[in-house]
Amino acid sequence: QVQLVESGGGLVQAGGSLRLSCAASGRTFSRYAMGWFRQAPGKEREFVAATIWSSSTYYANSVKGRFTISRDNAKNTVYLQMNSLKPEDTAVYYCAQSFRPLATVTSAGQYDYWGQGTQVTVSS
Repeated sequence: QVQLVESGGGLVQAGGSLRLSCAASGRTFSRYAMGWFRQAPGKEREFVAATIWSSSTYYANSVKGRFTISRDNAKNTVYLQMNSLKPEDTAVYYCAQSFRPLATVTSAGQYDYWGQGTQVTVSS
């Protein structure tokens, strides 16, 4: 089993920054994809960013150039640095772990474990 615990969410003004963390425990930290997704009220969960063994990163077009995903394999932790935040970034942010090779990292269905989520609210 894998436990994922997110932290770092909060309330921030538009243009501000937040750094989310996701600490993984349990099964050995995977060389496969770790991702961040978000879900706003009344909307479906959507892909935000993913990383595979720190060598490859993927971003949704809506956050490209503003968000940066990184991972510290020694600490079993993945981060999401969010800059230039906009009100439309308001959502619950979830980290997720995949144990599937060749996973389609943008698809929520390819992830096996999920954290409980952390709220990010961006005021205008």
